[in-house]
Amino acid sequence: MARNVNYRTGIYGANVTGRDKPLAPASLGGLGLRAHHLRKLIRKHFPPETDAAILDLGCGHGALLHFARTEGYTNIRGADGSPEQLEAAGALGIEGVEQVDVMEALAKLPDKSLDCVVSFDLIEHFNRNELLALVDEVHRILRPEGRWIIHTPNAESPFGMRMLYWDFTHEIAFTRTSIAQLLLSSGFSDVDCFEDTPVPHGARSLARWVIWKCLRVFLRLYLAAETGNVDRNAVLSQNLLAVALK
Repeated sequence: MARNVNYRTGIYGANVTGRDKPLAPASLGGLGLRAHHLRKLIRKHFPPETDAAILDLGCGHGALLHFARTEGYTNIRGADGSPEQLEAAGALGIEGVEQVDVMEALAKLPDKSLDCVVSFDLIEHFNRNELLALVDEVHRILRPEGRWIIHTPNAESPFGMRMLYWDFTHEIAFTRTSIAQLLLSSGFSDVDCFEDTPVPHGARSLARWVIWKCLRVFLRLYLAAETGNVDRNAVLSQNLLAVALK
């Protein structure tokens, strides 16, 4: 019998287990594969004040919360609409995760009440009209000079479509141009975009980083041959990181 449900409800209800591999690890040790990547993000892009008020919007099972706390951040919490993600966070012992629709979580917050919002693999789940409402809400609750850190599929990458269609619920992918257009036209004062590259922390990861740098040269040559523009700032990784300042 066909399911007569909203596709998001049907998929998000099994957001952890409804995959070929479980989305959440069985223990905190299983977060180790993401440790270097997330710690780099925290050290480079989080506010310098460790008591800054931070919301991880669409936090999943709380991996970023865990590593932010190990880096000394004391005022960070998360919101996610998936009951399985909340259950996984509890099993991992990660506190401060609330099961709530992300728009409802934002609506409950006063104007100019947060220093930073993080959205890791979230905004691609919204359609264009929904996304405009999300951007307006994030802008509203950020304090002056607050920041929004966004990780999302990069349509500028040769493998951008791989990430766009990696999840059935993805609606959209971005380039650095389109995400800047969205954020600057919505009131943010500045947007910087970064590649999501390997983080060297050993021989194997260093080799991946070197290979990526070599491949990036060839990708830029391809673009230069087609367009005549040597774009040193091209963002070519499968995902991009955007940091928007209010």
